[in-house]
Amino acid sequence: MHIQLKNFYVNLLKGDLGISNRYRTGAPIVDIIAAKAPISIQMGLMSMALSLLLGIPLGAKMARSKSRFWDKLGTGFIVFINAVPAAVYYIYLQSYGSSLLNISMLFDPKVVLSWVLPVFSMSLGSIAYYAMWLRRYMVDEMNKDYVKLARAKGVTSRNITMGHVFRNAFVPMIQYIPSSLLFTISGSIYVESLYSIPGMGGLLVDVITRQDNTMVQALVMMYASIGIIGMLLGDLLMVVIDPRISFAKKEGVR
Repeated sequence: MHIQLKNFYVNLLKGDLGISNRYRTGAPIVDIIAAKAPISIQMGLMSMALSLLLGIPLGAKMARSKSRFWDKLGTGFIVFINAVPAAVYYIYLQSYGSSLLNISMLFDPKVVLSWVLPVFSMSLGSIAYYAMWLRRYMVDEMNKDYVKLARAKGVTSRNITMGHVFRNAFVPMIQYIPSSLLFTISGSIYVESLYSIPGMGGLLVDVITRQDNTMVQALVMMYASIGIIGMLLGDLLMVVIDPRISFAKKEGVR
């Protein structure tokens, strides 16, 4: 067993993930993933862009209009996304969305409209996540002394919110963006299977069903690596954005 383990890690360092045993017998796993990854990357980037474009403004709007229309609407959306299983609203979105747009339920990379429903489905969770946490961080910042001082000096509410509160509240969220981006690029396993998208998410489901253990091992390792890289990038990005944060150990002055 120790010889097999050594051979595995030596091959891994060379970029060799082995060969497929059942999915495509004898084919290098690297070549299979290389053919599937571009679609997942494109869809993941579009989904993340949509999440940021909708989630961040929604969270800021909720924080500015506490207990009013936008706050209640956003809270209802967040509760719905977190309370209802994703598989349920994915299926309803696919069924009614395809009828509304008059397109096939299955994905076709050549048809622009067929990208809309999968991308929107993949972004729903991130939209709710960004809106929820940005609202929370902004509300916390609004209760701090520097905001009260700015109001006492006559600074307008808009300038306080966007010039100070939003900037400070956005810093804690920075660390989650790289990991969220990388996870999304990897592809939503359920969404890709639901729409028959030939990406990495659907590939993982397929090889698990076929019990292609070598392929499963390679894909799981890739997902784990993506998660670790995302966490490291998030911490590094926080240091870059906020000068108050440093990895250097500060010794006490005597």
